[in-house]
Amino acid sequence: MLERILHLPVFLIFVILACLAMFIPAIHALTQEAFHVARSFFYSGLLGLIVCALIGIAMSGRTMHYSALDHLFALLGVFLILPVILAIPFHEALRTTSFVNAYVEMVSSITTTGATLFDDPSRLPSSLHLWRGIVAWAGGLLMWIAAAAILAPLNLGGFEVTTSAEPGQGGARNLDMRAASPGQRLLRVSKRLFPIYTGLTATLWLCLIITGNTPLDGLMHAMSTLATSGISAIGGMQESEIGISAEFLVFLFLFFALSRLTFSTDTITGRTRALHEDAEFRIGLLLIIGIPVFLFLRHWLAAFEVNEEEDILQGIKALWGSMFTVLSFLTTTGFVSSEWDAAQGWSGLATPGMILMGLALMGGGVATTAGGVKLLRVFTLYLNGLREMQKLIHPSSVSGQGIRDRRIRKQGAYTAWVFFMLFALSMAFVTLALTALGASFSEALVMSVAALSTTGPLLNVAGTEPILLADLPIAAKLCFAAATVLGRLETLAIIALLTPGLWRK
Repeated sequence: MLERILHLPVFLIFVILACLAMFIPAIHALTQEAFHVARSFFYSGLLGLIVCALIGIAMSGRTMHYSALDHLFALLGVFLILPVILAIPFHEALRTTSFVNAYVEMVSSITTTGATLFDDPSRLPSSLHLWRGIVAWAGGLLMWIAAAAILAPLNLGGFEVTTSAEPGQGGARNLDMRAASPGQRLLRVSKRLFPIYTGLTATLWLCLIITGNTPLDGLMHAMSTLATSGISAIGGMQESEIGISAEFLVFLFLFFALSRLTFSTDTITGRTRALHEDAEFRIGLLLIIGIPVFLFLRHWLAAFEVNEEEDILQGIKALWGSMFTVLSFLTTTGFVSSEWDAAQGWSGLATPGMILMGLALMGGGVATTAGGVKLLRVFTLYLNGLREMQKLIHPSSVSGQGIRDRRIRKQGAYTAWVFFMLFALSMAFVTLALTALGASFSEALVMSVAALSTTGPLLNVAGTEPILLADLPIAAKLCFAAATVLGRLETLAIIALLTPGLWRK
């Protein structure tokens, strides 16, 4: 039975898993005596499984040949088409919103963007919050698996700047990955990563419960941390009464979004380096320490003449609030510290929304759940900038790559620059499209950054006023949803889908 399921199209396998996941909120709603919500999820999951079984029977006995492009199309289908199925029980259970709103909500969840159309958390039953968290958590797991099973063989998703993309470096691996069926490939990677992902989530959930979180809030924040979605059932961690203890736990687990070396070496070629030698992790630490210290000094100088003892206490709170929020937005999670307001009120300065947007655009590590440009591409451009400055002084000099930089391919800077330009053009296009569809320019700019970096909470903190997606026209909502898919799958992958040369492989 399992063998037959594994030979089904990849997209159909994901639909089956999504239908099975619907029984979790159904059981939760049943325990809460929310019978309509329970029926909505139970019948949706049951009917979905029946339809998938009929499709599977109809396709049985056929010999299917899958190419590398088929896997990429399946991933695109998961982000664009699967949310239609995921939105059915959500829309039926809520009954007070349109199907378009439910669809955009599910797209935002599965892409781990975390932007919501329901700014009042009390409007949604707890089972619907759980469903949003499950969808986002599954989307994060999908990116962990897809990085090794789909994107790495195609040298996409950040792998195009690594040495594995050099001619002769990744040929053996590509041949091996193409020889396996999609089900076998995903099963092999899933067996390795699913226990790690689930174990980390369960560990953080248990720790959050010990600190005083309710089981639902702890589970939501644990799933959102590992998936970097920023989804919460109470409106964010800043609304929690637990405070710094829970934030510290989340802070530690957010480091898994800085580098894939924190949890796996399945996409690393050559000698496995220690974590402290990884460029992405080192850049992340530099930003996490450097930006809060800069904000701390700026705040300290602004409030230096106030009560000194109070300043020291407030300064420590402001420093922690800055460190947590910087790491959260750098990993495109979007949680705001409960001390973030103290960091602002201490000096009376406005919210540094541009800094948070810049962090989100920079993003986390390659092949993690984080979005954005990715730290490895930033590091590649940094190395190229240093080299160009050296050539200004010594035009005839010859530079050799150090052992720590050999992960970068020879044309890595060129490829990273091409991606950066495509990302900038995408942001300009999305901003113009949202402006044409009714949003103001400032709102459109924040929305485009939030969508392309998959950092939905930017809508609430980057501008002077929160941006309400529910108030936008339908066309603008769908444009935002499409931008989140573009940000999650990345522009180079979309271009690969449109390349005729890959269709013949």
